[in-house]
Amino acid sequence: MTNPSKVDVVGVGLNATDTLIPVAHYPARGSKVEFRSAKVLPGGQVATAVIACGQWGLRARYVGKIGDDSAAALHRAEFARLGVEAHLFSAPGCPSQQAFILVDDAGERTVLWKRDDRLILRPEELDHEWIVTARALHVDGHDTAAAAAAAGWARSAGVPVIADLDEPYPGVEELLKSVDYLITSRDIPGQLMEEPDLRKSLPALRERFGCRLTAATLGEEGVLAWDGSRFSYAAAFCVEAVDTTGAGDIFHAGFIYGLLQGWPLQRQLDFGCAAAALNCTAIGARGGIQAVDSIERLITTGARHTHAYNVSSLT
Repeated sequence: MTNPSKVDVVGVGLNATDTLIPVAHYPARGSKVEFRSAKVLPGGQVATAVIACGQWGLRARYVGKIGDDSAAALHRAEFARLGVEAHLFSAPGCPSQQAFILVDDAGERTVLWKRDDRLILRPEELDHEWIVTARALHVDGHDTAAAAAAAGWARSAGVPVIADLDEPYPGVEELLKSVDYLITSRDIPGQLMEEPDLRKSLPALRERFGCRLTAATLGEEGVLAWDGSRFSYAAAFCVEAVDTTGAGDIFHAGFIYGLLQGWPLQRQLDFGCAAAALNCTAIGARGGIQAVDSIERLITTGARHTHAYNVSSLT
């Protein structure tokens, strides 16, 4: 591709086709449980975050790989419908990534997923210009070599890199060397640093890889971040949760949105938490993406969960 347009955010990472299955409770082993419906919806960590950024008015680009099945057509149609520039590589004779997601009456989800190795995005499939013509790069690290290549290009061009890690993928250390804002799920800092206390593992992670910020999302407990000099904490918002699928993806989108607005860190974290909470009020990874003014309203008027951290003791 030559002379790509400038965008606000480019995402390199996962897409998925989610089959959402609401159940009253998670099935016990050997039991039979009636389900209410089965709804097929698009999802995936980076794809969902990029879609949310696009819906909030950012110019968005997505790079990923799909199969050659009906799910692939669903993804292509959704990116086109929402006006997101998409570079979708196709793996012939291969199904797209699939997930079956059980959602109980408390809104908690359990994910069963399958991804064919032919869907791995390779570094040589990336175009340098897709990355360096963006104001921010978002990766999830699953296709680690491709993510590391994109992050290296971004670092050299002064483009900030945001990473959403939910697994310590083999070779992820090479990627982390080029990550500016590392926001992981709760257990990842402890696994990477062999230290379960986030108040120790987040600073150690930042020191080891030279990130500007290290943070962990904590579900109902919110998010904790370390910027090298102080901890910042944002409590989660109280909503009537229907489905927690995609909450972390939308948090990252909210963080990116705030970063590109030039907001202070605390406002970025609050916006991400509020966006994630609202997304949990509908079915699907992208079902509850709300407008910016609705997110801001929740920040102003919404109740928060009681956090598990004594924030005043963090140094």
